[in-house]
Amino acid sequence: MGSRGQPEESRAAILRAAANEFAEHGIAGARTDSIAREARVNKALLYYYFEDKETLYGAVLDEAFSGLKNSVFQVLNSDLPAREKILAYAGAYFDFIAANQVYPRLMQREMMRAREGQSSHVDKIVKTYIQPIFLRVSEVLREGIAEGQFRPVNPAHFVQSIVAMIVFYFSSAPTMQKIVGFNPLTPERVAERRASVLDFISAALFLPQPTSSQGARS
Repeated sequence: MGSRGQPEESRAAILRAAANEFAEHGIAGARTDSIAREARVNKALLYYYFEDKETLYGAVLDEAFSGLKNSVFQVLNSDLPAREKILAYAGAYFDFIAANQVYPRLMQREMMRAREGQSSHVDKIVKTYIQPIFLRVSEVLREGIAEGQFRPVNPAHFVQSIVAMIVFYFSSAPTMQKIVGFNPLTPERVAERRASVLDFISAALFLPQPTSSQGARS
């Protein structure tokens, strides 16, 4: 069982177990007994790290969104050209979600709570995580448009479309399996989806580049 003598390991185990429980049952249906049991800690230790279930839920959301932000900003803050950067961003986003497949369901539940006016976390999530990512990706799009690399797309729509292509694939996997007749979440299918997302972005966003002979004639 986890102990106070292993604070980082115990806290991480609680957050992993809580993410699964909240994604499956929502905050109202989640049970701290189940979280403690899955994390292999006693309930007293869970409350030692987290004051109550709402505090634990907020910590799970912070863990999810901060991990995503850190992953994509490694790319967004690089010196890559706009074309390479937008694909690297989409790839980093995809890889993070593929490695943390419980997060799309968790995020969906929180968006629903926010829509119903029941979320005390959504303002922090937007200001700390989602908005900075959106603004930085929008800058990349505007840079590519100004350089003649990208079609003149509206970032407010295009950034959402990138996210939707990635997140929906994982959140809809059980339904898609019934439609397509195979498991969308095998490593091979996930790799196919990643390549398809990047190909779709390229086709929808990139302008043809002049060849060297065209450049010489102009």
